[in-house]
Parts: sequence; structure tokens; C-alpha cells
Amino acid sequence: MKTYTLNNGIKMPRFGLGTFLVGQNESAYDIVKTALKIGYRHIDTAQAYGNEKDIGRAIRDSGIPREEIFVTSKLQGHKDGDMKQVEAALEQSLKDLDIGYIDLMLIHWPNPDNDINVQIWQVFEKFYEKGDFKAIGLSNFLIHHIDHLLKYAKVHPAANQVECHPILTQIALEKYLKTNDIQMISYGPFARGKVFEEPTKGKLEAIAKHYGASITQLIIAWGLKRGIAMIPKSVHKDRLIENFKGQDIVLTDEDVEKINDLNRGHRLYSDPDNNINYK
Repeated sequence: MKTYTLNNGIKMPRFGLGTFLVGQNESAYDIVKTALKIGYRHIDTAQAYGNEKDIGRAIRDSGIPREEIFVTSKLQGHKDGDMKQVEAALEQSLKDLDIGYIDLMLIHWPNPDNDINVQIWQVFEKFYEKGDFKAIGLSNFLIHHIDHLLKYAKVHPAANQVECHPILTQIALEKYLKTNDIQMISYGPFARGKVFEEPTKGKLEAIAKHYGASITQLIIAWGLKRGIAMIPKSVHKDRLIENFKGQDIVLTDEDVEKINDLNRGHRLYSDPDNNINYK
């Protein structure tokens, strides 16, 4: 599987499986095991998803060497600025996953108090220095959040996972992240199904037809062509296979721009500046 090299030299598969809203117990376990059999090697989870234990068990039971699988997780909330609780939460993720280390750990949402973001980042740096996390990064951080953090960070953020799809193309953020050597990761690439509704659907279908691809495969190829890591979620084997094959499609620059032109600046997930996910 092709990879992107993060700013600390760690190689991250550029395509993976998102597990948001994939339930606990056998559903998450079975889906991850199925994905790994298909060839997925990047699994994205989070404390908030409640499925770290099942994902860790699926990885252990897969028979695939640990070093061949890239696992991303995320800190849930900011514990009202209590860094001892933050440390305990990070230790809990390591325990629940039980896979030795986490390849990429992210702050799931920014705090409106930038100083708290810095304090949490300093805790992340300790885990990174110990080798518990091979890389550390951000999720849902806007440019102004990152600008403040970079003034104090000893370890440069490796990635920023954000909402990105044809209805919210994030071109300005993409440019900023590239300038600052921070890998962009897209979640929600299918815009909660909005890409299958008009006026977006027909325009995407017309481009996809040229490549003999589905809309989902086209969107995956669009993100990869832009240098963005793509982690679409699915709970169905046929869709897991369909999405996986989207990696094989290479779009022209012209078609990338056609999809970029569908941008409506429309968020379907929380606004990072007004989120309620930092408590």
C-alpha cells in the first residue's frame, strides 16, 4: 500500500478505514478484521468512538505483524484542563488497544482556550518521547489554533485530521498545512451522503463515468491526488472493497479542479470554533 511520509519520517498508509459510529463488540471487531483481510493497513479510531478494545483485539487476532498496521486514535475531551486526567486518558487508550504503541495520536478537538491546547500538547510530547506514540497530531484544528500551538510546540504536529469532501474542499487549510509540513487527513469524505444528492451527484457521476468508477471511488481518488490521506468508513464488505479500489484511480488535474469547483463551504460536522467536544 502506498504511504505518505510524515514530518518525523514515519510512513503512514495514505488510505485507511474510519470507524466513527462503528459499534462496540463484534461489529467493530468483525469489520476491522474484514478490512485487514481485504488489504487495509490504516485503522482510524478514537476514545469517543468507544471501540478501541474491539479494534485492538481485531488487530491482535488478524495474524498480521503489528508493524504492518498503522493505528490512529484521538483524545476525547480536555478534562477541564486537568493534565493528570489527560495523562490517564492517554494511558487508557494504550491499555484498551493493547497493541504496544499507537502510531498516531491526535487531539480530537481544539479547546477555545489556546493555552489548554498547548498544555495538552506538552503531555502528548511526553508520550511521544517515551515511544508510546510514534507520531502526534491534531484533529479539527483551524489555522489560528495551529498558529498558536506552533509557537510553543517542541514536537511539530505530524497531521491534522479534518472534515473534507467535495462540498467542503478545505483548499486554504490544505495550502497552510502543506506550507507547515503537516499531513492533511480527510474524514467524512462522502459528506454524510450529501454527495449522492443533487446538484452534486450528477456532476460527480459525469466525471466518475470517464474512469469507470463509482462516486465514492472518485472522491477517494480526488483526495489522494491532492495528497490528502483518505479514511472512509463503511460497515459492508462490498463497500469496503469498492472504497479500497478507489486507490487505483488517478485523476487528471483538470478533473480535480472540476470537483474542487463543487465546493459550497458547507460543514456537516461541528464547527471547531463552537464545538462542545472539549469538556
